[in-house]
Amino acid sequence: MALRFIPIDSPKTSFIAGMNEANPEIVMAIRDASDVEDARRRVFRYLTDQEEHLFFDSAGAGPIEAATRRSAVHVLKAVFSPQNEKKCKAAALAPLRDALTADDSAVLREVSAGFLEEFRRLFAGVNGVASLPLDDEAAPDGEHAPTAAESERAASCRRSDELDRLSGPLHARVARYPNGLAAQHVVRRRETSARIRRALGVTARDWNDWQWQLVHVFRDERKIAEFVDLTDDESEAIKLARTNRVPFAVTPHYLSLMERSSDRTLDHAIRAQVFPPLEYVEYIVANADQRGTVLDFMHEHETSPVAGVTRRYPLIAILKPYISCAQICVYCQRNWEIEDVTSARAIAPQAMIDAALKWFSAHPAITEILVTGGDPMLMGDASLAALLDRIAAIPHIERIRIGTRTPVALPQRLTPRLAKILAKHHVPGRREICVVTHIEHPFELTPETVRGVTRIRRNGMNMYNQRVFTIENSRRFESAATRVAIKKIGIDPYYTFNTKGKEETREYRVPIARILQEWKEEARMLPGVVRTDEPVFNVPGIGKNYLRMSRDHAVIMISPIGERFYEFLPWDRNIEPTHSYVHRDVPIEGYLRELKRRGEDPAEYDSIWYYY
Repeated sequence: MALRFIPIDSPKTSFIAGMNEANPEIVMAIRDASDVEDARRRVFRYLTDQEEHLFFDSAGAGPIEAATRRSAVHVLKAVFSPQNEKKCKAAALAPLRDALTADDSAVLREVSAGFLEEFRRLFAGVNGVASLPLDDEAAPDGEHAPTAAESERAASCRRSDELDRLSGPLHARVARYPNGLAAQHVVRRRETSARIRRALGVTARDWNDWQWQLVHVFRDERKIAEFVDLTDDESEAIKLARTNRVPFAVTPHYLSLMERSSDRTLDHAIRAQVFPPLEYVEYIVANADQRGTVLDFMHEHETSPVAGVTRRYPLIAILKPYISCAQICVYCQRNWEIEDVTSARAIAPQAMIDAALKWFSAHPAITEILVTGGDPMLMGDASLAALLDRIAAIPHIERIRIGTRTPVALPQRLTPRLAKILAKHHVPGRREICVVTHIEHPFELTPETVRGVTRIRRNGMNMYNQRVFTIENSRRFESAATRVAIKKIGIDPYYTFNTKGKEETREYRVPIARILQEWKEEARMLPGVVRTDEPVFNVPGIGKNYLRMSRDHAVIMISPIGERFYEFLPWDRNIEPTHSYVHRDVPIEGYLRELKRRGEDPAEYDSIWYYY
């Protein structure tokens, strides 16, 4: 039996009725209980019985159904655990019981539709009824084997036809998303850049000079509005940012990638990358005096043995010689320390660089340095070359990784001279130089990007992409479109970062369930060399948690407004005593509502509730 689809904007009573349809046994156990603790004991007994049946007598359940049921049982036990209530300082069973036994609508106002839908899905999952293609809906074992009436070739052709059918949605969806390398966008952007050049009275040669681009970044909303229309909120946010010295800038090149209209139909990901939401700026301004603590989500202050260095892992550490960028990404991890574009304070003092390199020299366990910031590519050629010379002189450094967003924000920086500077220390068998960039969407790509990337690659170096999974690139197969596009120009997908839980970037955040759904249902469709990136969550003070490793994280609570609480186990937990980390996610319900507002059909994302 398939689970009935209930639109997320339905009355809350619909979800209550749906719970009873999905699993009347659990509903009855909760309703008939004398109090919350009695309800907890009744539900745990029921869940334990179900678990025992699954392990000892699956009652005909196939492997997919059994796995789904076990996951639902496990999550429900965790969510109803009194230990996890203490850990999260939140409870789910009490408000759920109130909702199931409510006689008036006032009680239902205390919980969200997303909260109720989470439990409807869990109850259905325990019963083997889910919005996943379970075993009774899938092809039975052996269906693809040839029958006596057909040859192996005929059976193979039939299977090939089925694979064509499976790949159809991927091709159709990928084609929906604009690629900046498409001819019509290339032509339009050339026209826009020419219009900006005429207004500024500069030549094409100036435009193609990365230093000219950097000096002439746009900071003022009135100047920006001469070339692209701004919404009232965009104008107000930019004005507030500049008034309060919140770093903000857009390169002329990146501005030329935007459409004139402010409707964000094509350029939503580009505008959202640099035009901050009003709430974001207001939060930054309100916490200006505590910027170094409130905004430091990754607790870099606690993992910095010397100034300019961050170390979370045994063999690699970060060096930050330049703490600004050609333009500021709104959801920047280091917005707590980023300086304004072209600020004299962006370049690290020589004494700090000397001390940092001395520290690296004294730690032979470290074999790799990630040079980042900010964006070290904004250093002049001579300064960058001198820094790389000094790093390469450290005997135990086998790899120098350079983090930069210039391929899309300032591709003019990727000059032939820069490629030679980087390649000088790329010595196969001795030391690798590689470039890691940050491309969010295929609409960011330009012919200038392709030329710059090609220069790096033809000098023997690899390029990798780490993308942040946000509301702006998380629609069905939108990530796949990015992977396909960047792989074609020579950049390997490397990481897909779940948007960090920074409160000021809440508008950008996507539920962890969605990145897991994307990884299993969409990325899996791509050939292996195209889907090489890992979905990861950055744990504050600890480092990356690989989300595909389900044993390394777990849902342990659901708040009355539908937020899932995740407990993350640190990577070094089996090596030394350490603590776990509890993360409060954004509700799936709110995410689906936003997708609907953007024209998506939430029914296409229906299986999201079963990714934990």
